Amino acid sequence: MDKPKLALYWAASCGGCEIAVLDIQEKILDVANAFDIVFWPVAMDFKYDDVRKMEDKSIDICLFNGAIRNSENEEIAHLLRQKSKVLVAFGSCAYEGGIPGLANLSTKEEMLNFVYKESPSTISNNNGLPQTHYKVNEGEIEIPELYEYVKPLKDVVDVDYYIPGCPPQPEQIWNVIEYILSGKPLPPAGSVLGAGDKTCCDECPRERKEKKIKEFHRPYEIIPNPDECLLDQGIICMGPATRSGCGALCVKANVPCRGCYGAPPNCLDQGAKMISALSSVIDAHSPEEIEQILGTITDAVGTFYRFSLPYSILKRRVVQ
Repeated sequence: MDKPKLALYWAASCGGCEIAVLDIQEKILDVANAFDIVFWPVAMDFKYDDVRKMEDKSIDICLFNGAIRNSENEEIAHLLRQKSKVLVAFGSCAYEGGIPGLANLSTKEEMLNFVYKESPSTISNNNGLPQTHYKVNEGEIEIPELYEYVKPLKDVVDVDYYIPGCPPQPEQIWNVIEYILSGKPLPPAGSVLGAGDKTCCDECPRERKEKKIKEFHRPYEIIPNPDECLLDQGIICMGPATRSGCGALCVKANVPCRGCYGAPPNCLDQGAKMISALSSVIDAHSPEEIEQILGTITDAVGTFYRFSLPYSILKRRVVQ
């Protein structure tokens, strides 16, 4: 019997999801034995034309990591959707836009001007910006078009399943692969795999004392008590607004949750849920005091929507 065919692809992301696949350690040999890996350009010499020549729906499962930042990302997303029976948004960037999605706070013009003209480290004789087509002596160079804003995978193609995390935890990756290999019926389309149904706080061993906060601190500003809830100590921890499944690894290491597993079930907007959680711990008796306390939060959008801005109600900065 032919092995099921597996594809992995890396779009707009840091590459950590690719490393996470290898972090399942010796079980990667089980993956290699169980699947015929037909496309994994970061690890093997595959070309896009190799995929174009495949029959439609000939790939059994594709793990697509990375957001959609440019025309190449979208083109390959459509191609892999066409060729795959099951397409998985693998990791925070494909699921919600991830860290690249914070670029949605700036316009494409602002970013290009800074990188190629205004950055203190940039030295350019002509202040030229990248062009999608450029003629040289050897012919014409073609590069992908940079989009105006970052989109999660679901905004350009239909997605069957989501595996959250920056990156997904190796044991969760293996649990998903093992489930697929078991031959059991797959969950309903649109399901989140490799994660829990509660919040990160439910996995956290720290003690919650329901303190009231007069000031918020950045993690480097104080040495937190390792046994007490970080939020109670005035450190913004996204645990109340983040899906369980990672094992609260960051919090156990005395680092606040950053929200990479996305919003918990039945939550429309991760940032809004976190703001609601903060309202229960702020100790203020006037609008002025509320404003003063909230003023101690540095980079509210980057804190509450670090991984989920393109997926959120906000999506991006709107320029009038």
